[in-house]
Amino acid sequence: MKKSIKERLAILSDAAKYDASCASSGTTKRDSSTGGIGSTEGSGICHAYAPDGRCISLLKILMTNFCIYDCAYCINRSSSNVERARFTPEEVVWLTLEFYRRNYIEGLFLSSGIIRNSDYTMEQMVRIARDLRVTHVFRGYIHLKTIPEASAALIEEAGLYADRLSINIELPTDAGVEAFAPQKHPANIRRSMGELKDQIDAASEPTFRKRRKAFVPAGQSTQMIIGADQASDATILGTSANLYGSYALRRVYYSAFSPIPDASKHLPLIKPPLMREHRLYQADWLYRFYGFGIGEITAARPDGMLDLAIDPKLSWALANRDRFPVDINKADREMLLRVPGFGVKTVDAILAGRAHKRLGLDDLKRLKVSVKKVQPFVTAHAWTPVKLIDRSDLREMMMPKPQQLELL
Repeated sequence: MKKSIKERLAILSDAAKYDASCASSGTTKRDSSTGGIGSTEGSGICHAYAPDGRCISLLKILMTNFCIYDCAYCINRSSSNVERARFTPEEVVWLTLEFYRRNYIEGLFLSSGIIRNSDYTMEQMVRIARDLRVTHVFRGYIHLKTIPEASAALIEEAGLYADRLSINIELPTDAGVEAFAPQKHPANIRRSMGELKDQIDAASEPTFRKRRKAFVPAGQSTQMIIGADQASDATILGTSANLYGSYALRRVYYSAFSPIPDASKHLPLIKPPLMREHRLYQADWLYRFYGFGIGEITAARPDGMLDLAIDPKLSWALANRDRFPVDINKADREMLLRVPGFGVKTVDAILAGRAHKRLGLDDLKRLKVSVKKVQPFVTAHAWTPVKLIDRSDLREMMMPKPQQLELL
């Protein structure tokens, strides 16, 4: 008996939760004021957050959870005993438009299992994006998870209609991919990512841009599953740094592996906490925007793992106490960015403010800085931490206080 659209939507939206993406940023401004429907700005993409912190702002579905691959970490692998469902391209288009008209969503995140072969699957996804853009003049955000084994021509066509394309790197190491996803080939994944980068770079050339409409304006990203193999955080972050450098990615998404039904025979591993995923995002941020090297971030522990109890910047500061306290009225921008509790905007405000006066802790309070967190690490007008930085219990002092959970 054929399942209803509602039943299939329940299956395929739930299956899509394993695809990590919480960004609708970075694309061009479009709205329906001059015709069409949807927008990427203004009322724009409505961001909602799941209890585990993941952003679920778009209509996020799989075209199908049928798959010819048997990746050991994937709930939708061919040998998995899960309920299967499939949408036609026309049904995905209809759902997107109807959800938009009801003001539920402002865009589409579409992924899929591999059906028949890579090219067939990719062609179906391109058809959906093309129909939304050309036939229905849909101006909302579209993010497609592309199939790395698909032809370059199909991926290029997808880039004409999608705001962002993702090609999953899958696991942190080639050995991990070969062990747990033997039907996927790391060399082919990197080749596809490289070809997409070249096309994005070519489309951004001023002379080329005049002759062709926007090509993947929000760039490409990738997803990395963590915890399915034994890669350390240092290895994971090192792989991410190489990906950022080689393919100009907008984002690497980390997805904590969760054991799936009947997977024990494939992956007899312990589920990593979601906190590890959170710490990796924080470390990734330090690398991209705060000037930290991967080696610095992961040097605190000999096993290359991040401290789950405290954030990576605080962990680094506690391991490098000789670099503190920092005088907020004299230190350079690079060192100020390394102070726990200081963000990029705070540091910029400090640099601007100290040009006119000597700053004290009250000035930091006005910048919405947690003075308690920064006190051991800074000197300021009328404030010297004395030997606070040398206290043996400083780590315990800086840790967040336990909270009583409500029973009801």
